[in-house]
Amino acid sequence: MAVLLLCWEGFSRSGALRREYFPPPSEVVVALVRMLGEPEFLLDLVATLLAWLIAVGVAVLIAVPGGLLLGSIPLVRTAIGAVIEFLRPIPAIMWFPLFSIILVDGAQTKITLAAYSAIWPILFNIVYALGEVERGYVETARSFGLGRWSILLWVKLPDVVPFAITSLRIAATFALLVVVSTELVFGGERGIGIYVVRYGEESGRMDVVLAGAVLAGIIGYLSNSGFAALQRKFVAWAPGEPR
Repeated sequence: MAVLLLCWEGFSRSGALRREYFPPPSEVVVALVRMLGEPEFLLDLVATLLAWLIAVGVAVLIAVPGGLLLGSIPLVRTAIGAVIEFLRPIPAIMWFPLFSIILVDGAQTKITLAAYSAIWPILFNIVYALGEVERGYVETARSFGLGRWSILLWVKLPDVVPFAITSLRIAATFALLVVVSTELVFGGERGIGIYVVRYGEESGRMDVVLAGAVLAGIIGYLSNSGFAALQRKFVAWAPGEPR
């Protein structure tokens, strides 16, 4: 990475790369620091972070119970499996025209789209994890008189937790991507993407555009690292890295 940045800096300053399109990393860093000192940009940053966190929270509230239900009751999975498989491949952005009409408010729309994109990795990882629980453990629990819900709580959930945390890492990345993309493509009142369009793309300031991209990458990296640390701390007992 350091070598790439040095090459980029050198080529940009030498004129091999057009500076207005590829400003050197040093200028991008200066632009990012300047942006972080602007109250208006901080409001946009807070708006993006809040939308992202709310979207992930909504996705968890829907996907975790849904995954446990689908993974535990085959009849339910059979009944609605076709609908889920139909909805899952549809990109979240394609729902924007419909959701923007129904919800009207831009913040609600991007939160809904981000939550939609984040639901699927959590839901399917939990269903998969429940299907991979060792059958012998379940039979042993039944022989001791444990019912379906007790088995789910004490036998299956410990196996599900590593998969759930891994799916959260993926879901958080998807949600951030959709939030920023929605701001960039469809606009709105507040957000990193909206700031980048307003002060970067419209004015030809590529340093602002790249600074916004770098900040989004930093947020995603910190999120992934946080979930990884959480996984190491609370599921250190897991036999291997969840798939």
